[in-house]
Amino acid sequence: MTAAGPQHASPPARDPGARLRFVGGNRVELLQGGDELFPRMREAIAGAEREVWLATYIFSDDDAAHSVADALAAAARRGVSVHVVVDGFGSMDTLPRLRDWLQGARVRLEVFRPIDRWWAWLQPGQLRRLHQKVCVVDGRIAFCGGINVIDDRFDAGQGWFEAPRLDFAVAVHGPLAQQVHGTVRAIWARAHLGRGWRDEMRRLTHAAAPVERTVRLLRRLRSATPPGPASTQPVQAAFVVRDNLRQRRSIERSLIRAMLQAQRRIDIAVPYFYPGRGFRRVLRQAARRGVQVRLLLQGKVDYRIAALAAQALYAELRSHGVRIFEYTPAFLHAKVAVVDDDWATVGSSNIDPLSLLLNLEANVVVRDRDFAAALSARLDAAIAASREVDGTQARAGWRAGLQRRVIAWIAATYLRLGGVRDRY
Repeated sequence: MTAAGPQHASPPARDPGARLRFVGGNRVELLQGGDELFPRMREAIAGAEREVWLATYIFSDDDAAHSVADALAAAARRGVSVHVVVDGFGSMDTLPRLRDWLQGARVRLEVFRPIDRWWAWLQPGQLRRLHQKVCVVDGRIAFCGGINVIDDRFDAGQGWFEAPRLDFAVAVHGPLAQQVHGTVRAIWARAHLGRGWRDEMRRLTHAAAPVERTVRLLRRLRSATPPGPASTQPVQAAFVVRDNLRQRRSIERSLIRAMLQAQRRIDIAVPYFYPGRGFRRVLRQAARRGVQVRLLLQGKVDYRIAALAAQALYAELRSHGVRIFEYTPAFLHAKVAVVDDDWATVGSSNIDPLSLLLNLEANVVVRDRDFAAALSARLDAAIAASREVDGTQARAGWRAGLQRRVIAWIAATYLRLGGVRDRY
């Protein structure tokens, strides 16, 4: 656990995320897997006095998910305002059960971009999914990371497995929780308006003050509350989201800015890795100037096309000194990075076209030596249990070049279908 204290302030002269708005006075705790996250979430929900907001891609139907649902339902029954929003694709199979669990207990459940009819697949924007995993209680404690509401040892496509997937989240106590609170409220409002847009418009036209009501609703659609003033007090943290409104490439740019100023090391763990040219160029430049660059990617593959996309970049990155490790003890789902000794990020964003240009994502960036050291220790242990990619796995030649061109075409086509015109 990292506690606020003056001895851990980051040097003001070095600010890898200079364009981020850091808020001081936070306590940030690193949590590994649902085994550590869910008990903390249930404890916070049980102590809620006013409101609970939760957004997730997957809300599963297993014992771990049941325990979270029970905590939410219990809070709602005692009068706490509980709002939950899930993704219409990620939680599609469990929605009937979710409605039984939550709506019967007066939890206000919304579905982001539901796919409840076949023609829903034809609607514009259906490839843009809610991929955030955040929860906020009373605006005072927030949870954010890559962990869905699902057992660490279960996957809907893979079934049950013995070893828990490697994943991380953070618990944030302090001012930053207010920013997370604003984002979850906005996502819930977007899902609500998307479902009942005609009803909302009817209420607006019959409202006593339709203009004022319209303004209030539009404010709820903003992707986050305005950040508070920048602070130099530890622990400093920033909440950064990727949306399809004002913050389209904010997570990618926060990573790039940190890597551009790296002096000693860059460690990145992510299951789906297919960055654009600019991101790869920054990695290569860092390795060439002597920075230790390590990538921890999936060795136990869940989606073959995602693994092929990452492998298509192996030879290029290794030729410039980037070390690549494949995590084999279990499935890798973590989306984290550490730069030098005082910059770290934990969140939901992969480093691929879906996360960087399509999905709604959320990361917490922390500037604190103790937190960076704690995350580094977990990554070091994971890397020690992984296999390093060598020349036999990072093939060059015409076959590798063809594979890269095919993967690039697939990615470009997918982005066009999603309405993205940005160069990747």
